[in-house]
Amino acid sequence: MKRILIGWVLAVLMLSTMLPSLPQNAKAASANASQPDALCLPGIYLQNPGDCLPAGPSTYLTQMAKMGITFPLTKLPASAPDPNLANIDIHYGLVRTRNAPVYATLEDAMNGKKSTAERRIDSPFSYISYQQDVVVDGRRFYLIDSGGWMTANDISRIGHPPLFQGLTISRTPDHAFGWVLTFLSNGPVESKRTPGYANDDYTGHQFINQQIVQVYQAQNVDGTDWYLVGPDEWLPHNVVARVIPNTTPPKGVTGDRWIEINLYEQTISVYDHRQLVYASLIASGIPPFWTRPGLFKIFQKLDTTPMRGSFEADHSDAYYLENVPWTMYYDEARALHGAYWRTQLGFPQSHGCVNLSVGDAHWLYNWAHVGDWVYVWDPSGKTPTDPKLYTAGGA
Repeated sequence: MKRILIGWVLAVLMLSTMLPSLPQNAKAASANASQPDALCLPGIYLQNPGDCLPAGPSTYLTQMAKMGITFPLTKLPASAPDPNLANIDIHYGLVRTRNAPVYATLEDAMNGKKSTAERRIDSPFSYISYQQDVVVDGRRFYLIDSGGWMTANDISRIGHPPLFQGLTISRTPDHAFGWVLTFLSNGPVESKRTPGYANDDYTGHQFINQQIVQVYQAQNVDGTDWYLVGPDEWLPHNVVARVIPNTTPPKGVTGDRWIEINLYEQTISVYDHRQLVYASLIASGIPPFWTRPGLFKIFQKLDTTPMRGSFEADHSDAYYLENVPWTMYYDEARALHGAYWRTQLGFPQSHGCVNLSVGDAHWLYNWAHVGDWVYVWDPSGKTPTDPKLYTAGGA
């Protein structure tokens, strides 16, 4: 009997020492159950999946997805416009001498006496157009479209205007895109793994001029905007001209079609039925001949038109341009037009007009109607809006 009592006492003591530890073991088991040991399959997990751990490759894929990048990379819903739009049945020449004489007849031009000149082209920035050129005794002469003859001593023929064209858009993209402008950096443009210049982490990937990139995110580092153009690839703003799709009509626009000019990015966006349908590069006005911000309407369309003007007292900025193609006036003398003399677009260069490539101007001319809205703005706020600072404008 004594042995039996001793056994019961020992059993009770053992149970009393074990009972307090049972809840702790239960908590530990519960904690382990809430933290799965298995890794999730590689994928994007914007929310905790619960039954697996989204680590390893999933961490990177999720991080990229939050920036708008998924794999494989989504193709931009865009294509090249009809290349025939860049063709123009006009021959142009640069007037390379000051006070270049224009003669009434071919005989006067052959004689070469400047005193017999009918008139002179004296603007420092001048281009003529011609439909006929002849060679007499080894000398070339041009019958210019504005009337009269000029000699090859004063004219340098230019080839076909630059063939650059923007993009026709089949569906409004989900994020921004743009063109790389390598000529602004005086050499190749190489992306960085992180935004900013603090780290020497260049990728080795170089971009060519006018290469199209998608822009997934923007960050400002030390006063410079940086654009994410691919996985771990950043480019500074000064070498990218960006289009930011926005299908909400600007304030004051009635209807569902408008043209947007972004002076900060130096781009044009065309919206039809509140969808982005076309985008390209522009060249706007340089100070103090800014392209004026505001909301305007196209009031005149001209297949071709001459342009000339001067704003400085000494006429050092005078220009003379024949047969400017696909011109649409929208703000006094400011117009959207083809600029056959521009070899590069994407930065301010004009006297206030919005310069386009010949192909882009042709597309826009075919699309637009008199009365269509033109919205000009500068998201940086650097372009002045005081109307007292603006003249009628020019090419």
